[in-house]
Amino acid sequence: MADKLEVSARTVYRDVADLQAQGVPIDGEAGVGYRLVGGFDLPPLMFTTLEAQALVAAVRLAQSRLDRALAIAAEDALVKIAGVLPPAARAAAETLPLYAAPWATDLASAERLGLLRDAASARRRIRFDYEDAQGAATSRVARPLGCYHWESVWTLAAWCEHRDAFRSFRVDRMRRLDVLDDAFRDEPGRTLPDFLRHVKNQRKPPS
Repeated sequence: MADKLEVSARTVYRDVADLQAQGVPIDGEAGVGYRLVGGFDLPPLMFTTLEAQALVAAVRLAQSRLDRALAIAAEDALVKIAGVLPPAARAAAETLPLYAAPWATDLASAERLGLLRDAASARRRIRFDYEDAQGAATSRVARPLGCYHWESVWTLAAWCEHRDAFRSFRVDRMRRLDVLDDAFRDEPGRTLPDFLRHVKNQRKPPS
């Protein structure tokens, strides 16, 4: 089993033990192997009709706003989920009369979004040229924390090492973007939860 799954024998032992703990009737004997009790079948992937429709709606709304790789992955995931839905739920999901018009995101911004998403996940610093609303150009090195979609644009939440402070940058105003090999660790006061608290505090009315 370990060779077939390309994992270690210890992983097989651990995963089988987890399945047994969840009630899957697996018998095992040293030197013999494992046996699944006859008549047992894994439960189907169960979604209500409304849950299935919600998944379709979410993918339709998001696809044109995502970078290409993530949009394709979302579509592939939806196809896999639809394939195991009960017939009634699948039919209701596929005929959902709710659609999203293509979003007018320029290709350069979509490509940058993919790079920023990967950089934030891998905790890698970025270097980019930026043009603000007044047309002033600057070069920045930042720690990407997360990307946020507003009504018309994507923004990057980041710790700007140039300003030594939290900043939000519009993705469509970035010009040159490089993901650096330089990784960073989460530090107190410079994480995404810290950024969100910072934004929330800025919006508090004066006491």
